Amino acid sequence: MLLGAGSVAARKARTFVEAGAKLSVVAPTIGEAMEALLAAHPDVRCERRAYREEDLAGAFLCVAATDSPAVNEGAMRAARERGILTIDSTDPARGDATMPAVVRVGELTFSIDSGASTPAFSKRIAREIAVHFDARYDAAARTLAIARSYVRETLSPSQRAVVMRALSELPLDDLAAMDRNRIEDAVEATAATVLADGAAPSTSSAICATRGSALALWQSRHVAARLAQSGIATTMLALSTVGDRDRSSALAAMGEQAIFVKELERALADGRADYAVHSAKDLPSALPAGMQLSAISSREDPRDVYCSERYATFAELPAGARVGTSSPRRRAQLYALRSDLAYVEIRGNVDTRLRKLREGEYDAIVLAAAGLRRLSLHATHTVPFPVEQLLPAAGQGALAIETLRDAPLASALRAALNDERSERAVIAERAALRELGAGCTAPVGIHGAYEGGELLLRGRVSSTDGAPAIAAELRAPAADSAAAEELGCSLARALLARGAASLLPHGGPLAGRRIVLPRSVERTSRIAARLRALGAEVTELRAGEEPDEAPVDLLAIPSSGAAAVAAPWLLLWGERGVRPLVVAMGPESASAIERAGLPPDGIAPIPEIDAFTACIVSLLASP
Repeated sequence: MLLGAGSVAARKARTFVEAGAKLSVVAPTIGEAMEALLAAHPDVRCERRAYREEDLAGAFLCVAATDSPAVNEGAMRAARERGILTIDSTDPARGDATMPAVVRVGELTFSIDSGASTPAFSKRIAREIAVHFDARYDAAARTLAIARSYVRETLSPSQRAVVMRALSELPLDDLAAMDRNRIEDAVEATAATVLADGAAPSTSSAICATRGSALALWQSRHVAARLAQSGIATTMLALSTVGDRDRSSALAAMGEQAIFVKELERALADGRADYAVHSAKDLPSALPAGMQLSAISSREDPRDVYCSERYATFAELPAGARVGTSSPRRRAQLYALRSDLAYVEIRGNVDTRLRKLREGEYDAIVLAAAGLRRLSLHATHTVPFPVEQLLPAAGQGALAIETLRDAPLASALRAALNDERSERAVIAERAALRELGAGCTAPVGIHGAYEGGELLLRGRVSSTDGAPAIAAELRAPAADSAAAEELGCSLARALLARGAASLLPHGGPLAGRRIVLPRSVERTSRIAARLRALGAEVTELRAGEEPDEAPVDLLAIPSSGAAAVAAPWLLLWGERGVRPLVVAMGPESASAIERAGLPPDGIAPIPEIDAFTACIVSLLASP
């Protein structure tokens, strides 16, 4: 809904029309530019009268661009009351978003945002960008897009980034003038030069993919400082992950594993980063194809910590006290210690959680000791739980440095940061988690520590409903990574032999089935959560991600856009001569995947989650 029809409103209307939005305009008088747009786009609805509140019915976004501040303010207020997003052209601070000036040169898009403080200067910048970045830049970008495809076909993952960086620095006119044959010649010549005689790319500098929280940046800077001692300077690439963007959903309800790492791994795969730093406990037990853990840091305190502003110890909490935790593992183990407390979800960074504690939202919270120590934070009462009481998560307290497999930087990272004892302990913990088939958010504690020359590995699988936990422990010298891996697998088998499977989320009609779910939007998937609740292993696939070679039982297509995301997997399956079952969520999704060359085996009669999952179950659970 666009209120106003002057020159400012006309510019905004043009942007919405070009983006394919369903646009309605309300204004008592129509300017010349808007009249021209309406004549060219008869599908734009226009009411030639004053704005009324009922005009907002059914709107997703309201843009106020009238010359009346009172009208704009009233529209913003009414829209917010209805839950409608707002843009106020006269007072940007009053709206939910702004619309920057945009310059398009072919497929290149430049945005200029001055916070609406100097719109005239923004226009000047836009004009100068349009003059400087002419059609040659668009042609060069198209050349590099073709080159990137050829590089992915012909070079190993560890070689691609350095070759693309070198190609990007070729003279602009040369790039703009290349046809496909010359592009392929340029890729081969550049690769021969920068990778001559097997030489690795220069490692005098590197880019680190990291989350943007204070703790993540501390961890990444710690790694960068150690790497700098080897003469390698690091630039930080701060990224927002799914877990960072969704601060309200419970972690377990979000379903997807790797919610704090996928965007970082994507930066590695795309060549935007050379290494990524993770809290090892956030990593899923199996890495994507083509990735490796190049180093595990020495371990900080792995324990969980009780924090409170009012009560000195966990035992002193009164019955019914609110204890905040986002971890199903902590919740289950705490419940076994005290079932009379209210365990409630808490989300946010470490400092945010401590602030919520200080403000009285919780009587106590439980955090990782490692994060508190690294940030030098604490509550009035900060008391670690013994490992025997609260068994930590696999990898807790250690940093994991991830790279592409055989990345040139891997040896330098390992030399600068790897702690062999911590590495073997984490390898054993992750192997146990993987053998159990449990994710990093499952109610499972796995912890290893060296005692008397042996690695003591403890495991505990807890119930979320108060049933007794199942525990086991094993010792072995674990003198190398292979021995540590075997110790972890042995512990998992011991837990399973004692009935741990009954406490893990394996049951359901889709148990043991792997489903690939392409995603065309960035938000928590209710479909994935539903399929996992039915026992399936779900791989959520986003645009640009490389397929892996593990067997797939079913490809689930929830939208027409998902069919395009699945294209690399379709190509791989075609080359290997394999074909999983395919289920589409409604007729439009079915048509899209059929056009892609894979007719569906099942189509949900209506595009709803219940019908979609029922169709999947009917195919996979049938004998």
